[in-house]
Amino acid sequence: MWVCSTLWRVRTPGRLWRRLLPASGCHGPAASYYSASAEPARVPALVYGHHGDPAKVVELKNLELAAVGGSDVLVKMLAAPINPSDINMIQGNYGLLPELPAVGGNEGVAQVVAVGSSVTRLKPGDWVIPATAGLGTWRTEAVFSEEALIQVPNDIPLESAATLGVNPCTAYRMLMDFEQLQPGDSVIQNASNSGVGQAVIQIAAALDLRTINVVRDRPDIQKLTDRLKSLGAEHVITEEELRRPEMKNLFKDMPQPRLALNCVGGKSSTELLRHLARGGTMVTYGGMAKQPVIASVSLLIFKDLKLRGFWLSQWKKDHSPDQFKELILTLCDLIRQGQLTAPACSQVPLQDYQRALEASMKPFVSSKQILTM
Repeated sequence: MWVCSTLWRVRTPGRLWRRLLPASGCHGPAASYYSASAEPARVPALVYGHHGDPAKVVELKNLELAAVGGSDVLVKMLAAPINPSDINMIQGNYGLLPELPAVGGNEGVAQVVAVGSSVTRLKPGDWVIPATAGLGTWRTEAVFSEEALIQVPNDIPLESAATLGVNPCTAYRMLMDFEQLQPGDSVIQNASNSGVGQAVIQIAAALDLRTINVVRDRPDIQKLTDRLKSLGAEHVITEEELRRPEMKNLFKDMPQPRLALNCVGGKSSTELLRHLARGGTMVTYGGMAKQPVIASVSLLIFKDLKLRGFWLSQWKKDHSPDQFKELILTLCDLIRQGQLTAPACSQVPLQDYQRALEASMKPFVSSKQILTM
């Protein structure tokens, strides 16, 4: 006799809660993962009950696993990164906040274990990633609705699949959506060592775009420069070098950038604007310095510069699920062709989450923390 377990007791956002509720009872084949037992299955998950310092508010708990309804999918999480947006969400400083308590993590890759009787697009063994933010990927297993998942090929590296749904998507859309760039055009960006920054370098190189990549000075600057250039960066300069008059010499051999990508704000973003070509666009997608973007009146009037913002969650709201899937498959093609690799990563077991959270918030850490299950 098949036994339905109750939905785990940690609440999720209202809309997701309704999606996760079993559609109608249990279905034998779909629930084959479960055995008849008096106790519901319980799975480890990283949960926070209130906003604050992630190292203090995130806890490892065992949650009851939901029953698999007709349109539901049981997945085993394989790997899930810790992104800056995850940290901001836990701190309560993000544009999308789940209902508390919540499971952390917005990105990752999972393997399908079982599917409900109404599921048509997925089957056991498939790899999937979240279609939307807020699912809570920092756990070993979960039950999600079919519509909340996107299938990805399982012939790409695990780390690439785990980090596919946020940073590379952001990089690709910013390169494609704001300026009609042509081969040979240049792009300037700060936070070039970030996950988005590394994706920008590689995707730009695949599009025959030239990049000027700004990073903070650090003791191992040459090592970082060599690594970014190995990804396809043409120029790697520090924030201090960006402010020097000699910067204008760089544009003797390459066109002034028509697109600037800002993840820092403050003085760094002001300097990016100074080097934009007339009529160019600066797109802001982050604010690591926690300082406002300041644009001089003269640059806006005499160079007709444009200031825009980008948030992937909003892009997905404005586009169909099929368009997001098309974006994912485009990036998978780049991965297969060796033109897009995952950022430098450090894999950390889920139970060592404290170490991973602390490392993810340290300055000058060049590797992304990925929780493995």
